Amino acid sequence: MQRYWIPELKPGIHFVGSRDWDRRMFDALVPLPEGTSYNAYLVVGSEAVALVDTVNPGFEPELLDKVHQILGDRPLDYIVMNHAEPDHAGGIPAVRKRYPDAQVLATRRGADMAGLYFGVPEDARQVVSDGDNLNLGDKTLRFIEAPMLHWPETMFTYVEEDRVLLTCDFFGSHTAAGLFSDEDDDLIPRMQRYFGEIMMPYRRMGARALGKINDLDIDIIGPSHGPVHREIEPVLSRYQSWTRGDMANKVLIAYVSMWGSTRAMAHQMAQSLGDLGVEVRLYDILTTDTAEIARDLVDAKAIVLGAPTVLAGMHPVGVNAANLVRALRPPASYAAVLSSHGWSGGAMKQVEEVLGATDLEMVGYLDIQGPATAEVLAQVDELAEKIAERLSG
Repeated sequence: MQRYWIPELKPGIHFVGSRDWDRRMFDALVPLPEGTSYNAYLVVGSEAVALVDTVNPGFEPELLDKVHQILGDRPLDYIVMNHAEPDHAGGIPAVRKRYPDAQVLATRRGADMAGLYFGVPEDARQVVSDGDNLNLGDKTLRFIEAPMLHWPETMFTYVEEDRVLLTCDFFGSHTAAGLFSDEDDDLIPRMQRYFGEIMMPYRRMGARALGKINDLDIDIIGPSHGPVHREIEPVLSRYQSWTRGDMANKVLIAYVSMWGSTRAMAHQMAQSLGDLGVEVRLYDILTTDTAEIARDLVDAKAIVLGAPTVLAGMHPVGVNAANLVRALRPPASYAAVLSSHGWSGGAMKQVEEVLGATDLEMVGYLDIQGPATAEVLAQVDELAEKIAERLSG
């Protein structure tokens, strides 16, 4: 058995998760340039022991070695499943094989998922509800239901005596580096990327969850991805802002271009808005990490999408970007579209269909044939003025 250095966040609360330095994609959708971590926490009470969350499949041996290093021959009594997604609960079968008497605690829907996904028999599943407590002796676990963050069965676990809140995906970030977030100079951009990718469509449920923990005395927040938070105020204040949908005087411009016309319009839009005092984020979709776009969608007030026509429809990369906006449901209020075509249009109709399913107010469309002439760029300037007026209004 390999020996590990195992951090102790508070007496009896041990960080037993794993770091995945090599993973570069999540859900076949989210890029992970810095890898990620699968955080699990072992809470050792005077009378009983609980493991809160497990690890991604493939990392079970490390988890089990760490748990055994702490417990020795002492049994594991409980496995708390805050969330059923495999990167957090995928280690349950291996843990139960080593500790067959351990009860799996989850919300009602979570208990059903534990049986369906991980083969946990019914007599080994224990349903907990909002506000239920579990006595471990000198430590008490309180369970707080937080549905749709970002699955329907999600919950938080609060260690009352130690003021430690374990929140699974909520308050997380994707990086394999670091233990504590106050040692991370890039904390807020990382958290904003993560929020944009995963939590933004569930802002309303996130606000409800924040309301449930508002009166808790919290010293440490332990998410299941990324560093642990021991400076709480910056984390809570950002999440309060993001779940409210607070927006900056900012425009996100995302474009794809085939022969340069759409690119010229997108860059002119960025120049014009910048000259008007508007904060601008400009991205060529082909060369941009999707997470960067998701990060700026969190607080952009307007979105400008640029894509040419190809094969009588919108360029497929542009369609993907439009669908991303529709799926993530950002708080933005306004949108505009820039497009170009050679001999036949078609992009505009398609983007209207996709963005029409959102609450965005369309400020304007500009579709040109051929190159972006000086006359065209003047039209871009006019559209930029309209967008700036909406933002100031």
